[in-house]
Amino acid sequence: MSTEATDDGLRLVVVGSSGSFAGPGSAASCYLLEAPGADGRTWRILLDMGSGALGPLQRYGTAEDLDAVFFSHLHPDHCLDLTGLYVFRKYHPDGALPRIPVWGPTGVAARMAEAYGLPQEPGMTEEFDFREYAGPVELGPFRVEPFRVAHPVPAYGLRVTAGGRTLGYTGDTGPCPGLDALASDADLLLAEASFRHGDDNPPDLHLTGRQVGELAVRCGVPRLVLTHVPPWHRVTDMVAEAAEVYGGELLAAEPGASYTV
Repeated sequence: MSTEATDDGLRLVVVGSSGSFAGPGSAASCYLLEAPGADGRTWRILLDMGSGALGPLQRYGTAEDLDAVFFSHLHPDHCLDLTGLYVFRKYHPDGALPRIPVWGPTGVAARMAEAYGLPQEPGMTEEFDFREYAGPVELGPFRVEPFRVAHPVPAYGLRVTAGGRTLGYTGDTGPCPGLDALASDADLLLAEASFRHGDDNPPDLHLTGRQVGELAVRCGVPRLVLTHVPPWHRVTDMVAEAAEVYGGELLAAEPGASYTV
């Protein structure tokens, strides 16, 4: 498929959508965003790069020309394949590729060095410019706003705007005020739905399909894409839960699917 950004300003490509670990048909969480810049080229960023994501990412020819990576949090199913990207960029046969920024929660540089068994200095800092969230990020055509969400480790939902269009991404979270802030009036909400409504679910960990539908209604979101469904659940169940309360355009993220936001 083509991954050229459209004149509409912002495009989402699902690289991996499996929840908690890679599934039989999908890598874990990884989402490619593309938008045209004022410099005339297409800018490309990743939201998360979970286990198994580097393989399918290469189908889109972007492993060489990424502009940045943004982690929602540092669980392996959202960050682990940066270790493969480190090898890809450090030992590329045409020579080491340029250093790119990687944003994440506090300790992101140390976490990724540990994941590959590297000493803390230099770790991966010669390949990636690690930065910790401290407010909105402006990069090319993108504005990325982080919002703290409820999860056992420091975690952020991300609100991404480019070309006058806005995508809200929940990352992993239980219900919390940060979700309303990132989703309010977004053109598309990419939301995790890992738990089933009615089960005895632990607090401050994940959302149900129904909770995501209620969030989309509350925030006036016209398009909702459900993702991060663990392989032991059926995606259709999560969609059905959301549809009980949400009447807008409702889709399930699938690897290779693309959306003009």
